[in-house]
This record gives sequence, C-alpha cells and structure tokens, in this order.
Amino acid sequence: MSGVMKRMGMIFRAKANKALDRAEDPRETLDYSYQKQLELLQKVRRGVADVATSRKRLELQLNQLQSQSGKLEEQGRKALALGREDLAREALSRRASLQQQVSDLEVQHQTLQGEEEKLTLAAQRLQAKVDAFRTKKETIKATYTAAQAQTRIAESFSGISEEMSDVGLAIQRAEDKTAQLQARAGAIDELLASGALDDRSGLGSKDDIQAELDRLSGGTDVELELQRMKAELAGGPSAQQQALEGGAPGTAQQPQTQHRFDKQ
Repeated sequence: MSGVMKRMGMIFRAKANKALDRAEDPRETLDYSYQKQLELLQKVRRGVADVATSRKRLELQLNQLQSQSGKLEEQGRKALALGREDLAREALSRRASLQQQVSDLEVQHQTLQGEEEKLTLAAQRLQAKVDAFRTKKETIKATYTAAQAQTRIAESFSGISEEMSDVGLAIQRAEDKTAQLQARAGAIDELLASGALDDRSGLGSKDDIQAELDRLSGGTDVELELQRMKAELAGGPSAQQQALEGGAPGTAQQPQTQHRFDKQ
C-alpha cells in the first residue's frame, strides 16, 4: 500500500511540475525576482535610516551632557573662588557622573556609526546588484520574446503549431468530404445513364404518347429501308425516288396555274 501511495505521489508531482512548467512565464518570474530585490533594498535603506536616526539622537544627548558638564565645571570654579569648597566638590561630583554617561554614549555612538557605515556599504552593493539584475532581466526578456516570436513564425510556416494543425485538419476534412460528394454524384449520373437507377424526378423520362410515336417512327424508317433494298434488288426505282417523282408533276403544274390565272 505504501508503494502505491509513493507511486501516486510521484505521478502527482510529475503532473504538477509539468503543469507549472507549461504555465510559467520566465518574464514574469524575472519581474517577480526583481520586485523582491527592490523590496530587500528598501528594507536595507530603511535600516540605514533607522541607524542614522539613532546615531543622531545620541549625538544630541552627548551635546546636552557635554553642555551640562561644562556648566558644572564652571559652577565648581565659581564656588571654589568664593570659598565654597563644598559646593565646588558637589559640582565636580555631578560633572564626573555626567562624564561617565558621556563616555557610555560615545561608545554607543561609535557602535551605531560603524553599523551605519556597514549598512550603507551593503545598500550600495545591493543597489549595484539590483541595477545589474535589472539590465540582465530586460536583456533576457527581450531575447525570450524574440525567440518566442521566431518559434511561432517557424511553426506557422511549417504547419506544426496547434492553430495551423487545426486549420490543416479542417481543410483536409473539407477536401475529403468534397471528393466523396463528387464521387457519389458521378456514380449516380452513371447509374441513371445506364438505366440501372430510375430517374424519379420526371425530367429525364418520356410519357407514353412520345414513346409510342418514337416506336412508330422507328418502325416506319425500317419499312422504308426494307422497300428500298427490295427495289434495288429488283432493279426498279426506290420508294423514295417514286415519292419524289410523284410530287414533281404537282410542283410543275403550279406555274401553269399561275399563268392561266394571269391570262384571265
């Protein structure tokens, strides 16, 4: 059971990886990476600003403590000049306490200043890397876009793209169907011409009267031909020549009749 589950998990991961590869656009990935680098650079700059602010605050405190220390020293001098050694001792004691605070703040100030310099240098280096990545990113995106366009053009010319394959299949189906219809129409015409298939449209069939007239006409032609052949064998004129000679007198009398009418 565990082997089946491992195999199913491997198949699922393979399918998911293939789907992700198909859906992934390198240009979008590069833009996302560049955005993340900009966010990191912004955080580093914000850290530099925070350290610089803390350093500036310590400098203000140092200035205040140093001013108070100078004031206490002046008070001690005046008290000692007036013979008030006790006041002078108190002023010097307070000054010594302030000097300890000043020393501590100076150490913190140096530490913050060192951190600020490190962060500033890191920000500068990161800025240089981000700028270089941006240039490389745009170059890769332009190259990828050009390669993608060239691939699509090549696939279109070769006909292996998905769109062109669909168009080619549609054209092939249309040509096959047209050829099938043409073959069917030719076969029907041949069957109609041979009489194997009745023409039920009524356009190519003859009615009974026309069929009988054609039969009688064909029979008359046969009889005339038969009489002509008999006449040739007997040595006499053919039926056709007799018919022409019988009609000749009638045609010759017509001018005479016309001439007699003119005399009247």
